[in-house]
Amino acid sequence: MTKRSLLTYSAWLLLGGFVTAHAQNATAPAEAPAAPVVPAPAPAPVPVKEQAVIKTSKGEMTIEFWDDVAPKTVANFKKLAKEGFYNGTAFHRIIKGFMIQGGDPNTKDPSKEGVYGMGDPGYKIKAEFNEKKHERGVLSMARSMDEDSAGSQFFICLDPAPSLDLKYTGPQQFKCTGFGRVVKGEDVLLKIGDTPVASNGRERSKPTERVTVENVKIISAPESAAPPAPAPVTPAPAAK
Repeated sequence: MTKRSLLTYSAWLLLGGFVTAHAQNATAPAEAPAAPVVPAPAPAPVPVKEQAVIKTSKGEMTIEFWDDVAPKTVANFKKLAKEGFYNGTAFHRIIKGFMIQGGDPNTKDPSKEGVYGMGDPGYKIKAEFNEKKHERGVLSMARSMDEDSAGSQFFICLDPAPSLDLKYTGPQQFKCTGFGRVVKGEDVLLKIGDTPVASNGRERSKPTERVTVENVKIISAPESAAPPAPAPVTPAPAAK
């Protein structure tokens, strides 16, 4: 092969290699961009609902609130509890088979026994009568003849008291605002209800021993989780 032919052949090889490499690079698929990393969603917060723990000299009772039917009454009770308003008060009125009543600031001072049942926080709240029934363990607001005269005094039913219900139509109806119920400590409730009583000149409801409310604490407790939905049923394939 002549020198001229050799040079022509070498140039052809170089050009052919360049074209081949270029064609390969042109037809090679481009790399797809990396997918963005999306952080896993944070777990949904567990819903919480506040409860009250009433610590008495005879034990503790845990109260579940009915915010849905008496929100302002519940808010008032929580406010007073958080301020320590109820600490040191006493259940001044106990009627076996009916209810136990407390929340009067006058009961902090034994020398004020003559005005037990007349105390309040210095204001009144509007009634929130609702369709909840007054049954054993129901927490409700005590009031006078004026429907909007409740303030701080409350009572807890020992047994059903339908005459206090909104829908009661009998002659002795005396509507009261129920705003919660005992969910733990019913034995303590009944123990307080069994406290010996004497006459106060009007009725036999004066405890002969002091039952003190040591404190009322507002706590958060998780709500009961809803049961999981049933798994879908996959139908069996039709027979051929």
